[in-house]
Amino acid sequence: MSFESALTFLAAIFIFGITPGPGVFAILARALLHGARSCLALSLGMIISDIVYLIAACFGLAAIATHWGEVFMVVRIVGAMYLVYLGYLMWTAPVNLDVGASSGDQQSKRMGFLQGFLISASNPKVILFYIAFLPTFMDLTVLSAADIALASGLTFVGLLAGLMLIAIFASKARNWFKSERAMKGLNRSAGSLMIGAAGYLASRS
Repeated sequence: MSFESALTFLAAIFIFGITPGPGVFAILARALLHGARSCLALSLGMIISDIVYLIAACFGLAAIATHWGEVFMVVRIVGAMYLVYLGYLMWTAPVNLDVGASSGDQQSKRMGFLQGFLISASNPKVILFYIAFLPTFMDLTVLSAADIALASGLTFVGLLAGLMLIAIFASKARNWFKSERAMKGLNRSAGSLMIGAAGYLASRS
């Protein structure tokens, strides 16, 4: 991969990362409730899932994945149901007026990582992106281990920058909510975002 191709690939990954979808909705919802820092594990889960798809595409497994439509449909529906469940929990969450509070214990981080991984893994947009878009930047038939490592590193940087930028903006907006009524509305808005992500995920083909 040339230097120019690497920069273009990085920009494309960044734009892909901030494109509205289940992952972005999940980041917004979590940042609104717990702040930007709590989104790191969630973001890392999404990124690792993306890199798995990228590596699979590099090794030619993407061609096989195109014939597994039924399996991916089941995964997508299960992922959508899980997002509805998370949205319900957010909608009914008790009011917390401590806007500085965050979910930072190890269990929460592990759950956040798993949620992020499942959200990205069950999103058809991710699968289609790496199947259709990756070959425009690299010749997958002559890739070296260094090329794959570079593409993975660029993907990590681009997605992390995009997702955490969204988290920071959402977290700043969170500080505007001080009253119990506003926080209840915030919880319900975050829950609605998560349920909206489920609807988006379930509607994709």
